[in-house]
Amino acid sequence: MTGTGEMAHGSTGATKVFGWPIFVLGGMQLLVVLDGTVAALALPRIRDALRLSESSGNWIITAYVIAFGGLMLLGGRLGDTFGRKRMFVVGVALFTLTSLLCGLAWDEASLVVGRALQGASAAIAAPTAMALVATTYAPGKARSTAFAVYAAMTGVGSVAGLIAGGALTEISWRLVFLINIPIGVFVVVGGIAFLVESQGERLALDIPGAILVTVGASLLVFAVNEGPGGWVRPMVLVPAILAVVVLIAFYVVERSAANPVLPFEFFRDSSRVAVFASILLAGALLMCMAVYIALYLQGILDYSPLKSGLSVVPFAFGLAVGATLASRLAQTIGCRWIVLIGGASILPGCLYAAHICTRSPNYFPDILIPVVAIGFGVGMSSIPLTLSAVAGVKVTEIGPMTAIVQVLQNLGGGVGLVIVGAFVTSKTLAEGGTTRPVAEMNDAQLFALSQGYSVAFVSAAVIAVIVGAVVMFVRYTPEQVAEGQQAQEAAAKGVEADLDRVGG
Repeated sequence: MTGTGEMAHGSTGATKVFGWPIFVLGGMQLLVVLDGTVAALALPRIRDALRLSESSGNWIITAYVIAFGGLMLLGGRLGDTFGRKRMFVVGVALFTLTSLLCGLAWDEASLVVGRALQGASAAIAAPTAMALVATTYAPGKARSTAFAVYAAMTGVGSVAGLIAGGALTEISWRLVFLINIPIGVFVVVGGIAFLVESQGERLALDIPGAILVTVGASLLVFAVNEGPGGWVRPMVLVPAILAVVVLIAFYVVERSAANPVLPFEFFRDSSRVAVFASILLAGALLMCMAVYIALYLQGILDYSPLKSGLSVVPFAFGLAVGATLASRLAQTIGCRWIVLIGGASILPGCLYAAHICTRSPNYFPDILIPVVAIGFGVGMSSIPLTLSAVAGVKVTEIGPMTAIVQVLQNLGGGVGLVIVGAFVTSKTLAEGGTTRPVAEMNDAQLFALSQGYSVAFVSAAVIAVIVGAVVMFVRYTPEQVAEGQQAQEAAAKGVEADLDRVGG
């Protein structure tokens, strides 16, 4: 528990942005984004090295994002209750140790467990890092600049992950996890030395709710993942039934929890429910594209990991252009129409990618054009959805709402990847393929796999169409979205509860 003096210093102190605190906090954001990017890029090599099937390989991604998404809301509350600096250091330290476990993994089970623990650690560190940005810097220009630097690490991490991840994977897939260790040690030491403790309002921790939603989502994913081998087998039916029971229990717990991880009052607005559904689906689309582009380039076209990473870099530039344009359009055009414009770019990109999967495409124009088009569409769609999520939200609700958006993106990505993966596996087997590692497949089996990957891109196109249909139920006006942006800016100027308490 920090004293009032510490809290005041942490809330209103630093006016100089570029120093050790922002390097430490930005390093954490870079660490999380980098890890997500390089894991998808290294997945083909990991599957071959550990002799994993298509469905088993998906768990390497899914275990992380489900644990991350399911526990993120609880992680933020832990920081408020026990001290943000303290929980930040604990979270990063655990992330570093679990990265070591992933890098030394000896089989599928050890790697999947390590990835799940990585996700749980990130769920503690990531939300407390964002809160520390707010409490470390003085309101106004310093804090706004700090948030801009922190946000920029997302873009830097995405591009750096594609390049550095590809280069590291060329040497060994284990390095994509082991590289986290020196970065993590730097962040832990820097956090202890340069960050100031702060603490939010102590609220009851909804530990049962966080555990139930994570377990329920995991059981559901497991059932879907095993489905292609036979949907009426006990291995599928039992976890599916348990998932329903656990998620019902989650609903009951959340209805009576004093401080639920998922506040149901946010779901009373039909437009916001449509936004949440769209964000969940968009998370599935983005995760499927990231994973299956890497699998296709390396598994079918035999690109090296580095060449694969460099080939997808234009996606980030397309996304940046789309996001910039969407931010400007949101001030005058309804967000649902901007999302539809983005979908109009994603849909043909996905369909064209599906078309070329069973052929021998050239990088230009066959791969470059759909990569840029999809990136542009994702940027155009993600910004208005995020802005719509905070439309009409109070300043004090911005934090929880932003966390819910991140949770939905992660859970959507994890569940969507496994569902689409089931379709891919079913199509591959139906065409005479196999679930053996790519290195052991003959030409006919590789062609069957390419047909399976074609289904992945068609599925992404279908998801884009569904998002377009759902987003039509979003009725927020540009004025309401502008109010949400203003609330975000007001929230970024200070942690209201801390500042009020200090001022009092």
